[in-house]
Amino acid sequence: MISPTAFRLLATLAVGVSMLSGCTPTAEPTPTPSPAFSSEEEAFAAAEATFSDYIDALNRVDFSDPATFEGVFSHLSGQAAESTRRAFSQFHAEGVRTSGATRFTWVSGLSADADSGEVQARVCIDVGEVEVVDSDGASIVAPDRPSLQPTVVTFAATANAASTISDLQNSEGFTCAS
Repeated sequence: MISPTAFRLLATLAVGVSMLSGCTPTAEPTPTPSPAFSSEEEAFAAAEATFSDYIDALNRVDFSDPATFEGVFSHLSGQAAESTRRAFSQFHAEGVRTSGATRFTWVSGLSADADSGEVQARVCIDVGEVEVVDSDGASIVAPDRPSLQPTVVTFAATANAASTISDLQNSEGFTCAS
């Protein structure tokens, strides 16, 4: 038989355990992610700024000096980063040189997703002044290359709120006015 003291101790312990199980902390509410931008205008302005910085960095590339590639790479992600890294590595290995400046005309925003931060825009890239030559000095530019290149550019949001260019695709869906 259990002594009254032991019984009271067990009863107190049982009540204490049952009270503890009811006192589990409530889960913290999951923060609602804030949108990457507050309006399409803001998204398109950020994309244009990113593209402008990318073109500036592209115009500073010297294929004989891989350290100059980093400025371009910092503006790229995804497929755009992968293909550019491969191309730049190949151009460096083959002794390719460039002259002239790439320019662009902002044409229009296509879409902006505030939640994901993805933006798509049409851009006309002007490569009319750009010459690309091999290690012997012979041009490797196709003779029929158009000076104005209609391109659909996809931008992706990054953790630090800046955007990067994740894809560039030549487009036949619009033309660039000269």
